Amino acid sequence: MHLIWENTIKNLVLLWTGSFKGLDEGNGTYHIGSDVWDAIGTATAATGSTIPGCYGARPPNMAADKTSTTADSWSFWTLYLGPILLRRKFKHARYYEHFVKLVKLLHKCLDFSLSTGDIQAIREGFSSWVEKFEDLYYQHDPRRISTCPITIHALLHIADSIESCGPVWAYWAFPMERYCGLIRPAIKSRKHPYASLDRFIIESAQISQIRLVYNLAEALPSLHSRGTRHQQSGFRDDAYPTCALLPPVRKSRPEAPIIRKIEKCLATRYDKSNDIKAVKRCVRDAVIEQWAKVRIDDGDTVSAAALFQANEEGRRDSTYVRYEALVDKHANRRRAAPAFEMKTFYGHVQHIFAVHVPQSEALGVLEPEIVFLAGITRCEITSTHGDLDIHYYTQESKTEEFFDIQCIQCLVGRVRTGGDTQWAVIDRSGSLSRALYVPDA
Repeated sequence: MHLIWENTIKNLVLLWTGSFKGLDEGNGTYHIGSDVWDAIGTATAATGSTIPGCYGARPPNMAADKTSTTADSWSFWTLYLGPILLRRKFKHARYYEHFVKLVKLLHKCLDFSLSTGDIQAIREGFSSWVEKFEDLYYQHDPRRISTCPITIHALLHIADSIESCGPVWAYWAFPMERYCGLIRPAIKSRKHPYASLDRFIIESAQISQIRLVYNLAEALPSLHSRGTRHQQSGFRDDAYPTCALLPPVRKSRPEAPIIRKIEKCLATRYDKSNDIKAVKRCVRDAVIEQWAKVRIDDGDTVSAAALFQANEEGRRDSTYVRYEALVDKHANRRRAAPAFEMKTFYGHVQHIFAVHVPQSEALGVLEPEIVFLAGITRCEITSTHGDLDIHYYTQESKTEEFFDIQCIQCLVGRVRTGGDTQWAVIDRSGSLSRALYVPDA
């Protein structure tokens, strides 16, 4: 862990900012001006408001406050912010491409599981990256040998470590560092700090065993868990086992334009697009509640923009999501039979509704049921990073569309890339939370 975030990345930054052991660029052109680096630092700190809190602590301004940067913050900056904020900041693209190649290798190292072929690709990738590092920064000049510390050579052995110990997430020190931060407040005595820690850890283990043996997860939260009671609360329905709607809730009926969008969504759901009158009658008799948030799989908590105070000081935006939806490949061909395929979209959640659908023979609803809907305005993606899961957009669709709330996969973050409307979307979930669509046989 420290080999990468506390050594390699910091050394690259020192090289880029002209602060590495008094060396100049040599025959290279990799320096980033101080004003540009300051702007990158300011932009990094500004992302704290547009990236959900579940992604981690607010990124610090590493250009102005070097004491606040940790291995964790450097990790997040390298994997997600650096490829966006460094784009087009070098005089020659080869330095940026070299950095992106490192980011790709680090993402691969952090995969949940790795095959033999993946490990070999990591081995060859780091070998190629180190060779290119020598070309770009060492420049095969003995007077610049200080650019090649032992940590650069150590990158060549990461694949060997994975073969011996498994994927790096299994033994990198992040969990231990976070656990140390969790138990540190338990120290109540300066004279006997270890006695305080021992007592807290023992009592935590005892409470955990009592919760498990007597099934008291809701009534008896763990001593070192945060918000356990809150995580178990919320409005649930058996049809949505992975979702919980969270307050505040409004019982008032939505305005007519929203009602029409809900009708359109339900017409598609119940395959009654040719009988919209029946859908209108059903919606007229339905109870519709507007909720502020939805929690997915007891993990990400998505907020609805209509009830979200975006300008509140210190508030972090949790209204942008990645969602999956079936799209008819032949939508522009009226006579062609529908052929659906799953597509990924990014959007801004505007509303969250619980629609209490009454019994309706016309719709084929034999018993009253509840439908959770999310109103989303889609981010109009204009380009995608060729090597990383980063997507760029400049505007959102003007039309709000409603989807079953289970289409939402996870929260995403946004990074301003220039002007007031240019954004990059980042998604930390990776392949583990990607929907897999299996068409009916």
